[in-house]
Amino acid sequence: MPADPPVPSATDEDDPGGRTARLVAAMVVIIALVPLLYLLDTPHNFFDLKIYMSAMQWWAEGHPLYDYVQGDRVQGELFFTYPPFAALLLRPFAGLRIGVTVTLFTILTVIALVVTTWWLVKPVAARHRLPWWFAVGIAVPLVLAVESTRETLSFGQINMLLVTLILADLLFAVPRKSRWSGVGIGLATALKLYPGIFIVYLLAARRWRAALVASATAAGATLLAAAIAPGDSWRFWTHELWLTDRVGRPDYTGNQSLFGLLSRFTTPGKPNQALWLLLVVIIAGYGLWRAARAMRAGDHLAGLTLTGLVGALVSPITWTHHAYWFIPAVVVLVDAGLRRPDPAAGAAGRRRRVGLLTFAVLLTAGIIYGVVSYHDWGDAFDRTNSPGEFLLRNVYVLFALLLLVLLPIRAGSTEPSTGTNTPRREPSVR
Repeated sequence: MPADPPVPSATDEDDPGGRTARLVAAMVVIIALVPLLYLLDTPHNFFDLKIYMSAMQWWAEGHPLYDYVQGDRVQGELFFTYPPFAALLLRPFAGLRIGVTVTLFTILTVIALVVTTWWLVKPVAARHRLPWWFAVGIAVPLVLAVESTRETLSFGQINMLLVTLILADLLFAVPRKSRWSGVGIGLATALKLYPGIFIVYLLAARRWRAALVASATAAGATLLAAAIAPGDSWRFWTHELWLTDRVGRPDYTGNQSLFGLLSRFTTPGKPNQALWLLLVVIIAGYGLWRAARAMRAGDHLAGLTLTGLVGALVSPITWTHHAYWFIPAVVVLVDAGLRRPDPAAGAAGRRRRVGLLTFAVLLTAGIIYGVVSYHDWGDAFDRTNSPGEFLLRNVYVLFALLLLVLLPIRAGSTEPSTGTNTPRREPSVR
C-alpha cells in the first residue's frame, strides 16, 4: 500500500490573509502603547521653545540677543545659546502667539519624523520583502516612543530639522555625488554647531568636494548672519561660544556625553581636562575611522550613524534630545540581523544573527525607557557613587561606546535611496 503523500506545511504565502492580520495586530499594539508613554512622562510644556520665543521678543525690542537669561530650578540660569544664523530663522516667529508657534513646530517636527523614518526603513523593507505600510506603521510609533523624540517634542527642540538636513545630504546627495552634496550639512552646522562633526566625516571618507561645499555653506550662512546682526555675531563667536556653563550643568544626568560621565564622578569639581581630551581623540579617531570604512563599503547609513554617535560622545554637552542617532543604529542592527545566515558561517553565523537582533531589542528598550524621563535625579550636584547608578545615569554613553565597536558595516549594501537597483542578494556584514 503506497504511503500517504506528505502534507504541505502552511506558509505565509498559503495564508496571506492570516499574515496581514498578524502584521496589523502588531501595528495596533505598538501604536496603542505610544500615548501611554507620553502620559507617563513628565510634560515639559514646550519649555525650550518658549525660551527661544522669549529671546526673540527680547531681541526684537532692541536688546542684545545674548543678554537674554531665564531662571531654571535645575540649571540655574538659561540663555539663548544658538548661533546668530539660527536666531535669524527664529526671529519671524517672535510676532506670533505662542500657541500658533507650538502648533507649527509640532506639525513640522512630526512631518520630519515620518519622512526621515521612511527614508531609513524603506530600503530594509524592500530588502527583506516586508510590506512598506507595515515597516512604516511599526517604525513611526517606535520612533515616537523613543525618549529623544519625546524630549524633542515636549521641550520644543529643533533637532528634527537638523536630522532632516543631514540625512537628506548623506543618504541622497552624497551617494549620488550631487552638486548639492554638503549643503544640508553646512546649513545644519550653521544652525547648531554639533553637525560640524559630519564635515569631519566627509573629510575622513575623502569626499573632498562635499566637505568643501559643506564648509562653504556653513561659512556663507554665518557671514550672512554677521552682515545682518554684526554685534551679536561678534559677541557669539568671540565670547559666548566659549562659555560652556551657559548651556547647562555638565554633571546633570540629562547630559549623555563622555564629559558628562566624567563630570558625574567629580562634581562639583570639573573632570581632568587632559584625560577628557585624550579620550576624545581616541574615540573620535576610532569612530570616524569605522565611519569612513562604512562609507567606502557603500553603507552610508552605518557611516552617518557612527559619526552621529561620535559627535554625541565628544561634545561637552549632549542632552537626551540630541540622542537621535540610536534610531538609525537600531535599523542597521535589525537589517543585519534579518539577513539569511551564510551556510559557510555555520553556527557562528547564526549566533551572530541572534546577537545582533538581541542587541537591537535591548537598545530599543533602553532608548524608549530613557535616562531622565522616569527618574528624578535631583537638582543638587550629586556624584555617581555605585555601579548600578553608574549604569543608569550613563545608559546612552555606554550604548554609544558599544555601538562604535559592534555596529555592523553591511558591505555591498545598496540602498534604493541612492538611485541604484536593490540587489536581491543579502549584503555581507563586517
